[in-house]
Amino acid sequence: MGDPPGLSAEPETDDGTLRMHERRIEIRWSDLDAYAHVYHPVYLTYLEAARDQWFGRVFELRGRIWDYVVARVTVEYRGALTLADAAAVVRCRLKQIGRSSLTTREEVLAPDGRLAVEAEVVIVVWDAESGHSRQLSQAERTALERELDRVGA
Repeated sequence: MGDPPGLSAEPETDDGTLRMHERRIEIRWSDLDAYAHVYHPVYLTYLEAARDQWFGRVFELRGRIWDYVVARVTVEYRGALTLADAAAVVRCRLKQIGRSSLTTREEVLAPDGRLAVEAEVVIVVWDAESGHSRQLSQAERTALERELDRVGA
C-alpha cells in the first residue's frame, strides 16, 4: 500500500531537502480511550517512537542507545485520531541546538493529513554513569548541524 498524497516516507521540500523525519505507527485498540479516540498520553509514546528512530538516523546508532532525558514537552492537541485512521503519521525535526540540549518540533497526523498533535520537546543529553547532563560532543553537534542544514531551520 502506497503513501497518500503529501505523506511520503521522508517529506521533502521543493528543492529535495528533508523537512521532517516521518514514522507511521499502527493505532491499536489498546491506544483508545472510552470515547474511541487515541488516549491523550498515548500521543507522547508515538512522539517518542518517532524521535528515537530519528536519533538513530541522525547519530547512526545502528541499535546502540543514545542517552538523553526529556526536560520539557509542550503539546497542543488539535484533533482526534481513531481506530478507523489505522495509523498515526508522526513527524520530528530539529528546531534548535544548545550546549547540552536540543529542541525538536514534532507532530502527529492522520494518514489523510489531518493534524492531531503539535509538540515541542526539549531534550537534554545525559551521562548515564554520572547521572547528570553533559555537553554535546563535537561529533554529536556536527551531526545535528548537518540536520539543521537539511531541514533549512
